[in-house]
Amino acid sequence: MSHELSKAYDPSAIEERWAEYWVRERLFDVATPADTSAATKKFTMLLPPPNVTGRLHMGHMLNQAEMDILTRWHRMSGDVSMWVPGTDHAGIATQMMVERQLASEGSSRQQLGREAFTARVWEWKNLYGGAILDQMKRLGASVDWSREYFTMDDRLSVAVKEAFVRLHEQGLIYRGAYIVNWDPQIRTAVSDLEVVHEERAGKLYSLRYPFADGTGSIVIATTRPETMLGDTAVVVNPTDERYLGLHGKFVRLPLSGVDGGPDREIPILADDWAKPEFGTGAVKVTPAHDPNDFAIGQRHNLPNLTILDETAHVLLPGSPYNGLDRYVAREKILADLGALGLLVEVKDHTLAIGLSQRSGVVIEPRLSNQWFVKIAPLAEKAIRAVDEGHIKFTPDQYRKTYDEWMRNIHDWCISRQLWWGHRIPAWHCSACSKITVARETPATCSHCHSAEITQETDVLDTWFSSGLLPFTVFGWPENTPDLAAFYPTQLLVTGFDILFFWVARMIMLGTHFMLDVPMPDGSPRTLKDAVPFQEVYIHALVRDADRQKMSKTKGNVIDPIDIIGRFGTDAVRFTLASMASPGTDIAFSEARTEGNRAFANKIWNAARFLFMNVDRAAEAGVSIDLTQLAAALNSTEDAPLETRWILSRLHAASAAVEKSLTDYRFDEAANAIYQFFWGDFCDWYIEIVKLRLEFGEGADLIAAKAALTTLLAVFEAALRLLSPFMPFITEEIWHAFYDNITPEKSIALTRFPSASEIASDPASVAAMETLQQLIVTVRGLRKEIAIPEKEFAHITVSGNSSVLKLAGDNKGLLFRLARVSDVAFATATLSGDNARSTADFDVAVIYERQIDVPAERERLTKDIARFEKGLAAANRQLGNETFMSKAPAHIVDGLRKQSSETQMLYDKAKSAFDALPPE
Repeated sequence: MSHELSKAYDPSAIEERWAEYWVRERLFDVATPADTSAATKKFTMLLPPPNVTGRLHMGHMLNQAEMDILTRWHRMSGDVSMWVPGTDHAGIATQMMVERQLASEGSSRQQLGREAFTARVWEWKNLYGGAILDQMKRLGASVDWSREYFTMDDRLSVAVKEAFVRLHEQGLIYRGAYIVNWDPQIRTAVSDLEVVHEERAGKLYSLRYPFADGTGSIVIATTRPETMLGDTAVVVNPTDERYLGLHGKFVRLPLSGVDGGPDREIPILADDWAKPEFGTGAVKVTPAHDPNDFAIGQRHNLPNLTILDETAHVLLPGSPYNGLDRYVAREKILADLGALGLLVEVKDHTLAIGLSQRSGVVIEPRLSNQWFVKIAPLAEKAIRAVDEGHIKFTPDQYRKTYDEWMRNIHDWCISRQLWWGHRIPAWHCSACSKITVARETPATCSHCHSAEITQETDVLDTWFSSGLLPFTVFGWPENTPDLAAFYPTQLLVTGFDILFFWVARMIMLGTHFMLDVPMPDGSPRTLKDAVPFQEVYIHALVRDADRQKMSKTKGNVIDPIDIIGRFGTDAVRFTLASMASPGTDIAFSEARTEGNRAFANKIWNAARFLFMNVDRAAEAGVSIDLTQLAAALNSTEDAPLETRWILSRLHAASAAVEKSLTDYRFDEAANAIYQFFWGDFCDWYIEIVKLRLEFGEGADLIAAKAALTTLLAVFEAALRLLSPFMPFITEEIWHAFYDNITPEKSIALTRFPSASEIASDPASVAAMETLQQLIVTVRGLRKEIAIPEKEFAHITVSGNSSVLKLAGDNKGLLFRLARVSDVAFATATLSGDNARSTADFDVAVIYERQIDVPAERERLTKDIARFEKGLAAANRQLGNETFMSKAPAHIVDGLRKQSSETQMLYDKAKSAFDALPPE
């Protein structure tokens, strides 16, 4: 057996080497099965594709650690396990990144032109775009790198185009002018999901609009006076008695004249949208710049006047406000209204502001021509897939969240005014103004056959292409062997933040398109097999140690690469796993990570102890057949108590881990492994088995070989149990265990230790628990009566016959683990300061020593003084009526308990002092 394990555990010395080995040897690549109809158990997942611009953060670390643990566990459990990696082209984020780069060079995308700019983005992607996947490789993610995708790969681009064309042919994609969320910095539409809402202090302005006939005026209330330039009506509630006589009357819109002409006249209309209790009860209507106003305009057939351009500057040639930024225009308009006596009132008002998640600027509702997907037909199947149980959510609360959102969903705006992305396969005809949608670039218009056609400049929303991934990565629209073998996937692990961005859209698109793809045996596919995945596990957020959300503003962002550099990947993974349970956020703790680094060190030292004993055995002519270790895990015939016990504990740990991972209780699985490896194996079993590992002259070599065999078998199985959680240290030790002549190329390709393959003896567990309790009790008594650690002491044990037999049969354990020199037995109850009672036994420690009377008197005098001081302080508080009447009950109870315990310690010290010989 190899002795290549260094004396000190250093994760930096092993992790990069094994990470490179796993990738180089392509250990986790999965071939397409020859027979896709075979009933092979499979486990397939897609990595939620990080942005190509991304770097690893703690959310990624948690997500990938959980996915890797599950993949490794399923792989070791015999499933055909495939984890598919890839990155998203991230249209907005990537274009912004490259545009900033161009700006630093004094250039812009407009100067380059579309083709050159797109080439520049590809150049940037090829140079920098793989950073986050390189980090994944370094962290040992067991993905199938042969299947790595990028959402703008040629094969995926073909699939995206096919999906768009099919939806258009099915009447589910249309183009029209509607209000969208417009980002004036990036100059594109963004979805509702990309708008962050926050409350801000604002103003409510009351403005006077004069009647066109000069008979008076009406006062309207607005929070955005700059948009009045695009007003086409004023509305009041039809039941508002203040305005019953004004329906149909016209007002003169102040400041709306252009080129010195008169102000426009607009009507006063009755509409239920106007709320009598808001402001003055009369509101202005700007259909091109507010979604509610747009709906009013549709009901009353009002014109749509767009008065802000794509950068949110006033676009009104001939107006004195033309070219002004929206907020500059607001101030000038308010000043001009004030000068005209038309600014009636300004009040503080809390506003719900929409901010672009991408740029951080305030969203501008804007009327523009966009492409939309009719969502209702897609949502119906997606809702039914969850209702019928074809997709399960964990935690279950997200099923309700998903259902509520899906039942109130709006048509999906899928066009973006960008140059980077999947360009929409539609061509506009300048001759007949109609649109041709086609899979291949057409030569002429499909309607009038004119050659004067130009392609749509918009690209598709990034989430459109990523929503297709569960089937496009396997070759759709072709009915490939991969699609037959691996669709649907079994699980999606992701965060709540993309439940609607991505998860819901994958379900909608999967259940729509895959229903048309037959099953591997040629039979029609049902909804059950059309879903993109069968389970969705929503993991929690990683917060800082104070449970605060991480943010750059707060300065509490934890860089996983930095933490890994300090503690090692295994320790960070294990920390995240040990705190991860469904529905509970993780308060990431460096102290806990340091503790798990110590756990790894404990395992390392245990391995070194094993290897040392293998060498000792070899010197005595004892060798272990490592191919027979599996048999040792299921053989307890004539085995000593500690063998039956440790196998039973391994059995229980394996069962607990399997159940916990099935339920996504990573915390319980990690805790079961930790308690077994550190507590049962290292702290107890190794110490016990040292009694058996005697290879010197006159030793019982048969018993020693049996003990060493069990020790090695349990340790090797424990390594496999731990491997999904701590893949690096287990790989290093496992290869050393087999002296690099391993049964597989990696521990990740071995079998996970199943509880069914490990012997279990509940009686041995109960017996060992009693023995452990006896040892711990004796240790405690030794400490109380201050027996020097190196000295031995006699004990007397009282209990029923089974307890006495247990103690008698295991005197060697008591001698070694509790420093016991002799064991006596009694049937009577034991009492005194040197005795303790439990439900199963009484035990007394017998120890006589020469006492240094002066030193003991000095020690006890100090103890008595300290206890008297504590009692006096407690009595002062307990006797203080004011304190007692105001203090919480738990404080009072704690104080009384403390006083009682101090009194007991005082009495014991006083008795000991009085028993000392006189000076």
